[in-house]
Amino acid sequence: MTRDNALHWRDGFMAEVASPWYAERLFDRLPDIIFSIKDRQGRYVSISETVTMRCGLKHRQDAIGKTAFDLFPAPMAERYTRQDERLFRTGKPIVDNLDLTVYRDGSAGWCLSTKEPLRDATGAIVGLACISKDLIEPSRGGFIDSAFADTIDFLLDHIDEPLRMDALARRAGLSQAQFDRRMKKIFQLSAGQYVIKTRIDHATRLLAGTELPIADVAQQVGFSDQSAFSRQFRHVTGFTPRQYRQLVQTGG
Repeated sequence: MTRDNALHWRDGFMAEVASPWYAERLFDRLPDIIFSIKDRQGRYVSISETVTMRCGLKHRQDAIGKTAFDLFPAPMAERYTRQDERLFRTGKPIVDNLDLTVYRDGSAGWCLSTKEPLRDATGAIVGLACISKDLIEPSRGGFIDSAFADTIDFLLDHIDEPLRMDALARRAGLSQAQFDRRMKKIFQLSAGQYVIKTRIDHATRLLAGTELPIADVAQQVGFSDQSAFSRQFRHVTGFTPRQYRQLVQTGG
């Protein structure tokens, strides 16, 4: 079978599939994966069952035609919409975007999101498909060696201080490139992403569980000033620190 014949055969086979929603059922079996399809107006066309549960919906059909603003807190919806608009504007996929998810019970989780444009027969973008994978940090048994484990312990113990990637790599007995590759292998994050995640994750706990002034929270998670912290926090989560604290402490 030639390449052209193979492609023609493939397209014919897919045209015979009675329902295109098999993807929903596939992703329903992966509880740490969120899958969705949206149109150019941001309206949900399809979601996996995980989205249904996390948004407190009775049926997945309840999301059809709705937007992120109907399902998520406004700062999260605004962040998702900005990402979508960038994809629609550039036509380029968004790959491994680090996102904070706030669940309905107020707890926070992290995921890596990838979005791909969906095109019609003319090549025009008509929507997007999104997959988000929960980040589950491995146990100590998942670390490759003790030097690397000690370096991660040092990073976590000194998250309120300036951290240089080259210094962390030397502590682990690795080159910076080797250290970065190992971080990606274990945490599915680059070293820089992991530091950001750890700082912001610590900040979410302080914002939710204490009444510390935001300036003090910024210092405790390694930022030199409140404005720098607020910019980074909003860049990663879509919330200002004040918005996040209000959401988790008062339920919105």
